[in-house]
Amino acid sequence: MIKKGAKFDFAPFLFYYLSQMLAIKLKSVGKKHQRSFRVVVQEKRSKLRGEFMEDLGWYNPHNNGFEIKNDRVVYWLGVGAEPTKTVGEILKKAKIALQRI
Repeated sequence: MIKKGAKFDFAPFLFYYLSQMLAIKLKSVGKKHQRSFRVVVQEKRSKLRGEFMEDLGWYNPHNNGFEIKNDRVVYWLGVGAEPTKTVGEILKKAKIALQRI
């Protein structure tokens, strides 16, 4: 129990919460049979069409083209966001280290 007037450090709690709840995902955009994807940071359990925290780039599976903001991806990985399997493969192509910082 925390005594009245005592300071409480929220940093470990915040890091744990963010590391358990954030993911770097692909969000589909475009018409049927012409899908492309936005690379976004989103809560793990949120709907694919739901709100996202930040847009990190795009991926087009038809021509394997992509553009990703490297510095922001490194930041979110450092905070504790985990990429999905497909996004992990895209990050390997972009030569972004998947280790947490």
